[in-house]
Amino acid sequence: MPHTLMIQGCTSDAGKSTLVAGLCRVLVRRGFKVAPFKPQNMALNSAVTAEGGEIGRAQALQAQAAHIAPTVHMNPVLLKPNSDTGAQVILQGQSIGNLNALDYQAYKPKAAQAVFDSFHILSTQYPLIVVEGAGSPAEINLRQGDIANMGFAEAIDCPVILIADIDKGGVFAHIVGTLACLSESERNRIKGFVINRFRGDIALLQDGLDWLEQQTGKPVLGVLPYLHGLHLDAEDAVASNHPDTNTPTKTAKLTAKLKVVCPLLPHISNHTDLDPLTHHPQVNFQWVKHNEPIPPADLVILPGSKNVAFDLNFLNQQDWLPYLQKHLRYGGKLIGICGGLQMLGQRIEDPDQIESDQTELPGLALMNYTTRFYPQKQLINRSGLLQLPGLVSPVKIAGYEIHQGITDFSHYTPTIQWHNNDMGDNDDMSDTDGAISQDNQIFVTYCHGLFDQPETLTALLNWAGLVNAETFDLNQQREQQLNRLADTLDAHLDMDKILDLLHS
Repeated sequence: MPHTLMIQGCTSDAGKSTLVAGLCRVLVRRGFKVAPFKPQNMALNSAVTAEGGEIGRAQALQAQAAHIAPTVHMNPVLLKPNSDTGAQVILQGQSIGNLNALDYQAYKPKAAQAVFDSFHILSTQYPLIVVEGAGSPAEINLRQGDIANMGFAEAIDCPVILIADIDKGGVFAHIVGTLACLSESERNRIKGFVINRFRGDIALLQDGLDWLEQQTGKPVLGVLPYLHGLHLDAEDAVASNHPDTNTPTKTAKLTAKLKVVCPLLPHISNHTDLDPLTHHPQVNFQWVKHNEPIPPADLVILPGSKNVAFDLNFLNQQDWLPYLQKHLRYGGKLIGICGGLQMLGQRIEDPDQIESDQTELPGLALMNYTTRFYPQKQLINRSGLLQLPGLVSPVKIAGYEIHQGITDFSHYTPTIQWHNNDMGDNDDMSDTDGAISQDNQIFVTYCHGLFDQPETLTALLNWAGLVNAETFDLNQQREQQLNRLADTLDAHLDMDKILDLLHS
């Protein structure tokens, strides 16, 4: 067995993913070989591994923090919700189909087998493993057959650190209440607490920390400050707009040179595609939520979706089609990514009812193609060349594909030529993607992460009307943020005690 430490949280969004990523970077900087692991994840932001499997994006980020390549065994169970009561189940990187909540409970023994098989595989490769829980261990209704929190920790017999978010308020009640919901053996498994997102003078918190340690008999292993301007790939939800001292102010953003809007779809997937735009200093990016007025923009982006039929109906209900028609009539630009690409076509066919109970539905009909869904999901990392009107020569593009729809682009000249050796630099091309409308106003692609490469981002911003766009490198920023996070953990956590727990 490897030396293993598990991070569980009092609530969702307590900071589990971030703490695991930071610990992986701290440990690797100290010379340890470490891997992240999340038994079960529920998220619509995902990544594709080198072996062609799908995992949560947070685990891909944690692997980057550990300076290792992500594998399907770092997140053996991924649940991708496609309704309020159902989800597509990804087992060790591959879809086994859609299950509702009750059916998944019955399926859990098979999911558990995948979890422990993957953990065993990682344990043969890495001496240290940092495990991330899901949601909260205090969810009594989910205790039976649990593989995400204490059920896993008990099975492999590892210590647990509990993290709580003080920014939401009630942090001591969260911690004490969580302990009260656990069994005696589970409470004993928790070896200490981390309090996250603290603002203010730590001296004003000390009485509370002393009380907590006295009441529980467990140590506070650190209080992490609220890190303004910390931008890391979101596990799932679109982040709330907290005041941020290290990012352009709202006033500055309003004077940015390019205005970009994107609908916040009910089943939006891989919204991290838009991170380079939300952080670019010359871009004023705005999510448009349910029932919000749609502002004028230079560029509109239709993002990915886990339920294209539902989200297409949402767009129609929110009057996005007349808005887009007017937007294009006045010269605006439009980009469709994956599900957004499919919505822009003439028709979507789903004879096997893979994403919904509708076998066929009309698209927005702004592009002349048809999409058909097939049972086999396309999962592949990509690199190649992007050619847009006005570019003197093609620019390098890289990203990944996650989709079950196949689109007939025969009416269009492809805009992307992929390398045939996937992520290689071989000039011998095979396979193509993407299309651009005859009037040069609509660009569509199945490529997630298309804005991550600085060259591609600049080219697409220039195409959208931003002349002389500044270079912005998301990958460089991600590395800077991971190092900043690790510096913070080193400064504010009792790393000696944490290392003792890891090696216990």
